[in-house]
Amino acid sequence: MRSTTTTLPDNGDTPNSPSKQTAFALRVADLIELVKPRLVVMILITTAAGFYLGARTMNWLLCLHTLIGAGLTAAGVLGLNQYLERDADAQMKRTQGRPLPDGRMSPLVALFVGAALTGSGMLYLTFVVNVLSGFVISLIVVSYLLLYTPLKQKTSLCTLIGAVPGALPPVVGWVAARGSLTGEAWVLFAILFLWQLPHSLAIAYIYREDYAKAGFRLLPVIHPDGASTCRQIVVNCVALLGIGLLPTLCNIAGSIYFFTALIAGVAFLAAGIYLARTRSVKAARYLLYASLLYLPVVFITMALDKI
Repeated sequence: MRSTTTTLPDNGDTPNSPSKQTAFALRVADLIELVKPRLVVMILITTAAGFYLGARTMNWLLCLHTLIGAGLTAAGVLGLNQYLERDADAQMKRTQGRPLPDGRMSPLVALFVGAALTGSGMLYLTFVVNVLSGFVISLIVVSYLLLYTPLKQKTSLCTLIGAVPGALPPVVGWVAARGSLTGEAWVLFAILFLWQLPHSLAIAYIYREDYAKAGFRLLPVIHPDGASTCRQIVVNCVALLGIGLLPTLCNIAGSIYFFTALIAGVAFLAAGIYLARTRSVKAARYLLYASLLYLPVVFITMALDKI
């Protein structure tokens, strides 16, 4: 008797087929891109520095819990930001390749992932670390998503407002370790607040044409000649140069930090002045690179030179 068994062609859809493995890897890559891991790492550096500086006796397990909660929240907020700005991102060359505007990820998936990460991070800090750290992280979530994000298309003051949630991570670390909000935490806040303004304005200046297409009302878009942008950058760099020395004066860090912050602040200011004089995209990129070096150098040195 002849067998009636039919051999089906291999269409490459077996569970372990290369095509399925590749598709899974691409989905994971898109999820990673959604939460901006490099920016999350930067946030965690300042959070960890705030914790270490605020700790009277270092509790490494509590620090780990703090970083887990802060990292989850930061990743979630950045994902929700991309969800909210997906239409604007589709109009800008620098962001068109992101998962949402490129169509590689469903908005519903991004909303779910972002909300799940944000909610779990806030709850983790509140119940595993302490209520105060959960409260501060909630201020970051609300101010970033409900104030800064929508105001980007309405007023150039969004940069100032956006600097508030961006400056709160070291405060999260401080209150997680100390259990209270003291004046030293506001010194850390002030440093990060002033740093963010030239950093953000440098990015906005470089991509001002892109931002204009998306309808963002940033300062370099409203005044494309760059005069007001450069003025704000130099003023804030000067302020940062002075405020950056306060940790030594407030007995947070020692003399090594003082001279490191002084040199870094002068270099940052020099980059800002160079942009003010030339008003070129090249100079704006130098300022951006200087800002990306300034922050980890200052906060890591502050932690290493803790008094």
